[in-house]
Amino acid sequence: MSPDRSSPPSRLWIATALRGGIVLFFLYAFLVGIAFIEAGIAASGEGFQDRLLQSVSHPLSGLCAGLLATVLVQSSSVTTSTIVGLVGAGTLPVELAIPMVMGANIGTTVTSTLAALGSLRRVDEFRRAFAAATVHDCFNLMGVAILLPLEIATGVLGTLATTLTDVLTGAGFEAGPSQPGRFRALVRMPAAWAESLLPSGAVASVVLLAVGLVCIFIALTFITKHMRQLVAQGVERAINDFIGSGGGLSGIVMGIVVTMAVQSSSITTSILVPLVAAGILTVRTAYPVTLGANVGTTITALIASLAVVRPEGLTIALVHLLFNLAALLLVYPVPWVRFLPVKLAEWTAELASRRRAFVAVYVVCMFLVLPAFGLFLIG
Repeated sequence: MSPDRSSPPSRLWIATALRGGIVLFFLYAFLVGIAFIEAGIAASGEGFQDRLLQSVSHPLSGLCAGLLATVLVQSSSVTTSTIVGLVGAGTLPVELAIPMVMGANIGTTVTSTLAALGSLRRVDEFRRAFAAATVHDCFNLMGVAILLPLEIATGVLGTLATTLTDVLTGAGFEAGPSQPGRFRALVRMPAAWAESLLPSGAVASVVLLAVGLVCIFIALTFITKHMRQLVAQGVERAINDFIGSGGGLSGIVMGIVVTMAVQSSSITTSILVPLVAAGILTVRTAYPVTLGANVGTTITALIASLAVVRPEGLTIALVHLLFNLAALLLVYPVPWVRFLPVKLAEWTAELASRRRAFVAVYVVCMFLVLPAFGLFLIG
């Protein structure tokens, strides 16, 4: 329950402090979940790891796997955090994880697309809402279309992220996996205790992985809920200021800050959809906020990297950040490219408003059929 604005300051302070404590607890639970994932993968044996590597050995199969996983769990944060755990456990090489992270970026757009369906019966509102939602799809698809081939050809994102990892960690990882710091030891303690109680082999792996995924999902749900309530007034003021500013750079900054605060790009973009549907914002003014949300959501993977010992966990988290920054810098500053996703989204929304069957075909094919088919065919 959010604190009443008319409550005495002492009660507001207590409520805020309590919510802050809850967020810190679930942040610890989130990191514990990552440690359970790492332990579960380590206990799975070489057979499972070999099958995992084989299924995502092709960049397109990795892309489809990341997209489909995100759609199924309805959270790119869960997907990218799990990928950080897999890479941190040494099971998944960074170069194979990069397409999966890009796929997660596409998959996360399904939430705002589904949010637009709330206006389906009102043609004009639906056209605006669907354009506001699919502009996220169009931009992320464009980013992948540019950067995935570039990464395959040059490895630029992986190389830059590895360099940054070396700079950021310094001597922190020189001791190696056998000598984790005190913080990591505290995070890994529950997983180590659970592992000692379980029989070795497949049972331990399944239990540890299941507990890890549940911890991550529940922790992110509660972190998002309480952070949204903690910053609700600030978000409201930011949106009001943004509406008066006309978008642009201020919109990108707002998207970054709000998404980092609430730990969910889906919440940020889903707030925009009804505002555009109601005509309060246009697709063009909401568009920069969406781009900022892409960058802001990368904070979750960076936090997840704190729970893993291997520096590669930080490397893939930095790849996630660099990918979204690169897409933003490649598309937005160029005038003739900047609004191409907006034009594509408006065209898609116009078609969807005229042919309602297209909506079902778009959602099902884009987020389920094509990635599943690609994963089955290529993987």
